[in-house]
Amino acid sequence: MKLERKHAVVLLAIAAWNVITYARFIKALVDTEDRPTGYYVAHTILIIVNFLIAALLGTWGVRAYKAAKAEEPRNSSV
Repeated sequence: MKLERKHAVVLLAIAAWNVITYARFIKALVDTEDRPTGYYVAHTILIIVNFLIAALLGTWGVRAYKAAKAEEPRNSSV
């Protein structure tokens, strides 16, 4: 399957969205009090998984973007 530049941009945007939203979620999680330990464990696991997903999508996005850029036809100026 060949990914185009628009696909790469979508992957990068989703990765950025995951990082931004879950970074804010970490702040909210730290500010909460009087929660059972299971709450913190479950949400910490969710945060870690989402950061791993963001890293994977970001890696795919960068690779797809570079591949699409390399395949662009060169304009020859006369």
